[in-house]
Amino acid sequence: MDYDLLVIGSGPGGYVAAIRASQLKMKVAVVEKSEIGGICLNWGCIPTKSLLKSAQVLEYINHAGDYGIIPGGEAKADFNAIIARSRGVAEGMSKGVQFLFRKNNIELIRGFGALTGGSEVEVTAEDGTKKKYSARNIIIATGARSKELPGLRQDGKKIIGYREAMTLPVQPESMVVVGSGAIGSEFASFYQTIGTNVTLVEFLPRIVPLEDEEVSKQMERSFKKMKMRVMTDSSVESADTSGEKCRVRIKTPKGYEEVEADIVLSAVGVETNIAGIGLEVAGVRTEKGKVVVDDYYRTNVQGIYAIGDIVHGPALAHVASAEGIACVEKIAGLDPEPVDYSNIPSCVYTTPEIASCGMTEAAARAAGREIKVGKFPFTASGKASASGSKDGFVKLIFDAAYGELIGAHMIGANVTEMISELVVARKLETTAHEIMKSVHPHPTMSEAIMEAAAAAYGEVIHL
Repeated sequence: MDYDLLVIGSGPGGYVAAIRASQLKMKVAVVEKSEIGGICLNWGCIPTKSLLKSAQVLEYINHAGDYGIIPGGEAKADFNAIIARSRGVAEGMSKGVQFLFRKNNIELIRGFGALTGGSEVEVTAEDGTKKKYSARNIIIATGARSKELPGLRQDGKKIIGYREAMTLPVQPESMVVVGSGAIGSEFASFYQTIGTNVTLVEFLPRIVPLEDEEVSKQMERSFKKMKMRVMTDSSVESADTSGEKCRVRIKTPKGYEEVEADIVLSAVGVETNIAGIGLEVAGVRTEKGKVVVDDYYRTNVQGIYAIGDIVHGPALAHVASAEGIACVEKIAGLDPEPVDYSNIPSCVYTTPEIASCGMTEAAARAAGREIKVGKFPFTASGKASASGSKDGFVKLIFDAAYGELIGAHMIGANVTEMISELVVARKLETTAHEIMKSVHPHPTMSEAIMEAAAAAYGEVIHL
């Protein structure tokens, strides 16, 4: 065998799996046809946060008067400079992964990898040449791409996906964003903040529909305060791109409406990259567009594994990384704990941010759980008032019988940095009493966690 482990794909699942395997003394190679670091580092998590940070800085400058600062005039977005900064950040992160490969003696094989059956992978280089490599174990981590709606085919110019949204040559005056999940909401937040007139269209009754209902309502209020148009219970039926602008036909509860926009961003989710990689040749089982695996990411074929967006579970970078580590440790003969999908943090980096883990209030009640709910608004937080970031709240859900934390839902400034406390708390089966009696520093946004726990039991001080 050429390698102990060969990984197809260098995203946050693939490269993390490769590094962990190297730490466990395996001989490792990674096959990658595009940018090192995958979508997350190059076209997803990292560059979008750079864009959002630029928008946040613009917002700060234009509201400097609220903080007693006299600005030199209204600040404006230099769109091309914002895009260039974002691409630079992504490039730096990708180079960082390449450094980690060298540090850990991981061989990088450039090209498109496909299973050929047994323990071999055939790699087609950019010049068309092919070469086969053998490995005792193969991990497929090929990720996903932007999903297309039948009536909204992406042309890369007027109807675009997330990749094009990060590299547009000119800032659009107007944009229709289709889908209000994390991707759609983040781009809607960015473009609205820098001056594009955004219409956000969501098929379901509320935006960010996977979040707690109260979080969705607060997010909609915050978006509308930004003067963004939000259309729920609505669907884009078609988009005519023959003219200078797109004419977007939207079905609403009140009938059909036509909206004109420079750009239509389709953000209705992702679909897996499993076509053409030899799954059928190798006999690997798939179901509903995903590879079927067990708790340690073993497929039905001996020696072949799959992780990340192409298997069950949420399509998140940190999930793929956790899966990669668990998979490799199992291959190495260790006894890793399976990934707990009930305790995965979800973060949306809009303004305000959203962060959550565990059960929503509706899900807990639907499951027949007796619960206690505590909520603390940031309007009552000293740090939030001092920071000028009073939108939002912390909402905690506890099992009524034992006091165990079963769900946490937050919307507000920097809550994506606060959620880890609650993920660890749930992992340790922490109770409301233990959160209440853990002294939180003052003044901080995180005090709201302690106060929300106290609110669930009628002991809140600052409400």
